Formats: sequence, C-alpha cells, structure tokens
Amino acid sequence: MINILVLYYSQNGSVREMAKLIARGIASVEGAQPRLRTVPKVSANHEATEPEIPQSGDPYVELADLEECAALALGSPTRFGNMAAPMKYFLDGTSGLWLKGALIGKPAAVFTSTSSMHGGQESTLLSMMIPLLHHGMLVLGLPYSEPALAATSTGGTPYGASHLAGVMNDKPISAEEKALCIALGKRLAETAVKLKRGG
Repeated sequence: MINILVLYYSQNGSVREMAKLIARGIASVEGAQPRLRTVPKVSANHEATEPEIPQSGDPYVELADLEECAALALGSPTRFGNMAAPMKYFLDGTSGLWLKGALIGKPAAVFTSTSSMHGGQESTLLSMMIPLLHHGMLVLGLPYSEPALAATSTGGTPYGASHLAGVMNDKPISAEEKALCIALGKRLAETAVKLKRGG
C-alpha cells in the first residue's frame, strides 16, 4: 500500500472539501491510500505561533510526510493569482528535501479555489507547479477525456482541479467540480501505483 499525500491550506473550507474529494479518488485505486495534511497559518507578528497540533481537522504536515509519500496533491486558495502565503512558507522550508532529491520522480497534482470566476485559478495552479518542478516531480493535469472538463461552467482546468467559491464563499462545489477532484485523485494514484510497480 502506497501513501499519497494530499497537502492543502484552507481558510474558509472550500480547499479542504476539495482535498477530501481528491482523497476519495485516491482511495478508489487499489494499492493506494490518501494521507491528508494541512499547513498552519502565518502571522505578521513574528512571535505568534500556532499550536503543535491543530484544534480540529487534519494534522499539520511534517517534512517526513513528503519524504515518505509516493505522490503529492497540493492545494491552496488563490491570493492575487498565486498560492496563499502559508503554503508558500511551508514549501520555502523544503530545501533539505531538495538537496537529498527526495521528491525526484514522484507524481504530483495541484488544486485551488477562488472567490471569482477570473480570480486567478490557472495562474495559481501554475505557481504551485513551479516548486514541484524544481523538486523534480512529475506534474499531472486533467485530460479533456474527462467529460466534466468540457461540461463545467464554474471551476475545472486542464492544469488541475479548481472551484468557484463565490465572493461570500457561498457556492458549494458543483457536480462537475466534484467529478474533476475525484478524477484528479484517481489519476494521481493510478500513476503512482504504476510507477511503483515499474510499469
């Protein structure tokens, strides 16, 4: 059984819901199991820290989670067309893994949620790919053979799963967005299992 790390930051819950759907897709693949992890918030107050263990939800990620995983799904809300600061802060601290080449050859995928239709979904997904490419990971997207990719009128891109949450965060994940999250998790897990088996 291989572990697929689903690592996300979520402020209002949408990215967390997407992470759970991606985990469902991973769990549907024989030989793969999801491991859900999050990152703590960052603060402008340099002395403020988060507790070691979150009060609720998934545990905080450790570098060992990345080193041990067979694949990675990385998710963040959009902040001005880029990933949120807590995710960037965590990734900036992974140079030790880069020096060891710990992530080279592992498949990866990305996902995001925005408040507006043109709020930077694709640029955020692309920005999350950059550090993964530097780590030598094999970045996967969503092919147009996924029917929901052509049917969606909200989120969903060939670069990865996405969701349109609305300015008031009042839009639930649509049927097409759900299907694409599950498909992304499944595709990531299937690729990781094939790579692990050498075929």
